[in-house]
Amino acid sequence: METIKSIIFDWGGVLIDDPNPGLMQYCATALRVGRETYIEAHSKFANGFQKGAVCEDEFWDNVCSELNAPKPNIPSLWAEAFEAAYVPRNGMFSMASSLQENGYRTAVLSNTEVPAMQYFHQQQYDMFDVLVFSCAEGIQKPDRRIYELTLEKLGSQPRQSILIDDNPEYINGAKEVGINTVFFENIEQVNDELNRLGVKIA
Repeated sequence: METIKSIIFDWGGVLIDDPNPGLMQYCATALRVGRETYIEAHSKFANGFQKGAVCEDEFWDNVCSELNAPKPNIPSLWAEAFEAAYVPRNGMFSMASSLQENGYRTAVLSNTEVPAMQYFHQQQYDMFDVLVFSCAEGIQKPDRRIYELTLEKLGSQPRQSILIDDNPEYINGAKEVGINTVFFENIEQVNDELNRLGVKIA
């Protein structure tokens, strides 16, 4: 096995608690519709929003037209909802910081929307060398191109890299490119699996 040089972190569900349940509920409440009704409408237009193909205003035009509901009269409902749903896992951020201090290259690879990406930048996290967001690149996991782009930015080969993710589909996408993977269950388990792969954390 090649020496590991780079660790790639998913954001929602790994570095932070999965924000989707909170996001869906917040938006449903704001639009005064049921949660399941909102999720059904949201799912029809989510990919375009995550790929940056449509702006937030156009996304809400589409969703609210589908729901026959008035558009939210606030600058960014998605930013508001995301902030409300944001619960960082400090142990994972500490892990990323320790890995960077130990000489590993670190990255965030996330399927996310422009308002959420902007929120990430506002946090001024300094423990990541590379940031790859689907909305900025026009492609999403599990498209192999987004993994290859991340590797290119890191300057790493697939076998020198590890992706930590909580989505089996995205784990499989990384495996197809040849990237080592760790399926996230909890911080201790990730720590153990990285150690098993020869990664020095502490």
